[in-house]
Amino acid sequence: MPLELLSGLVGLFLTLLVFSYLINDNPLFRMAIYLFIGVASGYAAAVVWQYVLAPRVVILLQTGDANIFLLTAIPLLLGFSLLAKLFPKLSWLGNFAMAILVGVGATTALGGAVLGTLIPQVGAAIDAVDFRTATEGGFVKLVEGTIMLTGTVLTLGYFQFTAGRAPDGTPKRNIVFEGIAWLGQLFIAVTLGVLFAGVYMAALTAMIERLTSMINFIRQMIGF
Repeated sequence: MPLELLSGLVGLFLTLLVFSYLINDNPLFRMAIYLFIGVASGYAAAVVWQYVLAPRVVILLQTGDANIFLLTAIPLLLGFSLLAKLFPKLSWLGNFAMAILVGVGATTALGGAVLGTLIPQVGAAIDAVDFRTATEGGFVKLVEGTIMLTGTVLTLGYFQFTAGRAPDGTPKRNIVFEGIAWLGQLFIAVTLGVLFAGVYMAALTAMIERLTSMINFIRQMIGF
């Protein structure tokens, strides 16, 4: 049997197994998901070994430079210490490496959020309401920028949770902030709706592509 035909049959079979979830959750669907997870995990492990661990092991064995040796040995040692987490009695050996991972990961995420999202968002909001664009034929852009800036401020206002005390002792926000939070909630709802629509369209596109591929494969098999 040609390899192309075999791969097509396997793809068709697995696609039908995944589509069986539309009827109900069943063992066939779970088998396809488990197979996908297993293959993805195996591929990830192979990539990590081929492009991360193996080159560093080779460098560690061949290098004569003490600095390179330390820069290679320490990450490998910390990485292998994480395997101790598999054994409860030895899990403490991986605490230091885990702390480094969490600390570096949190710092990277925070830096990425500030430098890659917050500051560019502030800059874009400021540039969008540059009144010089109104004299350059960019009045529509000015209106769009004003809406974007307003939405940004109102959305940030929604996450302002400082509140005073009502006469009955219950927490109550200032009426101005309450109105800002309500308007910010509308912008958040619109944003989430747009994101959901984008995800839905991407999933629908993938499904159409898969169905088209299945139909074309079946037509080739029957010679139609």
